[in-house]
Amino acid sequence: MKSNSDDKAMQDGFNLEGFLPYRLSVTSNRVSRLFAKQYSTQFGLTIPEWRVLAIIGQFGTLSPTMVGAYAAMDKVKVSRAAATLVARGLLKQSPDPKDGRGRLLRLTRKGTTVHGGVVPLAQEIEATLAQGLTRAEWTALNKVLVKLNMHVMAIEGPDPGDATD
Repeated sequence: MKSNSDDKAMQDGFNLEGFLPYRLSVTSNRVSRLFAKQYSTQFGLTIPEWRVLAIIGQFGTLSPTMVGAYAAMDKVKVSRAAATLVARGLLKQSPDPKDGRGRLLRLTRKGTTVHGGVVPLAQEIEATLAQGLTRAEWTALNKVLVKLNMHVMAIEGPDPGDATD
């Protein structure tokens, strides 16, 4: 049975299910939920928390602004995730010696231990996802995502938040 919205979509020539931004968002959300379920169960981490932890684990001491830039996360999400991780003893926050108003985040020993468990779990989940594609498809997908991301960044121009740290 067709609904009025189906008729309208056909008249407009717009198919939401075929619209790339929609498909990317839906797939991204599903993949994130898959990761979140595992991270929550094993480490008690939310998606923003594991992203912050993973970025600081990879790049070392960073400002919240830089964490947000690497993760493409807004400042509020980074701030909330960082505050929770600091409260749990996974991150240490200290003043930025180069910026009196700024702060820096780094892993604590406990955070390093948790990060050491998060990385293999992430790799395991990624390997499970990769099983749904051929090796050539997986390689192509990764290349295309990098290329598309670079193109979007070129279209967007510089992020106004990048200048302030």
